Amino acid sequence: MATNGKARGKSPAKSPNKSAKSPTPSSPPTPAQKSKTVAAMVALRAVKGGEAKPPVTKPVAAKPSSAKTGLRAAVPASGRMPDDQPVIALDLPAAKLSPAMAAYFKKCEERLGFVPNVLKAYAFDMAKLEPFVALYNDLMLGPSGLSKLEREMIAVAVSSQNRCYYCLTAHGAAVRTLGDPLLGEWMVMNYRTARLDKRQRAMLDFAVKLTTQPWAVEDADRERLRRAGFSDRDIWDVAAVAGFFNMSNRVASATDMRPNAEYHTQAR
Repeated sequence: MATNGKARGKSPAKSPNKSAKSPTPSSPPTPAQKSKTVAAMVALRAVKGGEAKPPVTKPVAAKPSSAKTGLRAAVPASGRMPDDQPVIALDLPAAKLSPAMAAYFKKCEERLGFVPNVLKAYAFDMAKLEPFVALYNDLMLGPSGLSKLEREMIAVAVSSQNRCYYCLTAHGAAVRTLGDPLLGEWMVMNYRTARLDKRQRAMLDFAVKLTTQPWAVEDADRERLRRAGFSDRDIWDVAAVAGFFNMSNRVASATDMRPNAEYHTQAR
């Protein structure tokens, strides 16, 4: 039966509230809200008794910087820089090698497996590198009444007096290679402890005196070399090799020149 009233027991359906706002995702608290929250916690703790402690926040790890570092700052994982880097303590960028020096560096790589650092040190100026190489090769490798080993012995005995790290390391390795490891140690530490023949002892005594007391060299010193079998040309060569390494020792020490790492293990 139809009625013209509302059915009993049924409540009228509620129409949706158009004014109600739909929920929105919560946004992170602002610094001011965080401050109020901490203050509320402090007050609540004070009411309950005890000392109020603010929440502990974990420190954020700093991100590694992407800035580039220089040679000295680029320390390997071991914490130690390679001993032969940088080659010298002066900022002298290498110049473009001349064709002759480029060929010479390539020959060093082929024969030695590396370019001696002394050549790299001089490579900032071809006007210095080329004469240095020419004089070195003439004195140490050119024709002479002195053997190559004897010239290397002079280099090490002189460098020992001057305590030159570069030359003791590089030319100590040459003496070990051309002679034997024990001779190399004698030359580095004290040539007077070595069991040398009369000729070699006279040669080194002259070179060392020329290093430590050049003003005291006199005819008697040259005559001793002649009696030991040296010609006047040989005496010139002894003096020239000793003089060259006194110069090289001082330049190496002044610039903190570092010997190639390969020298340390040669002929040991």
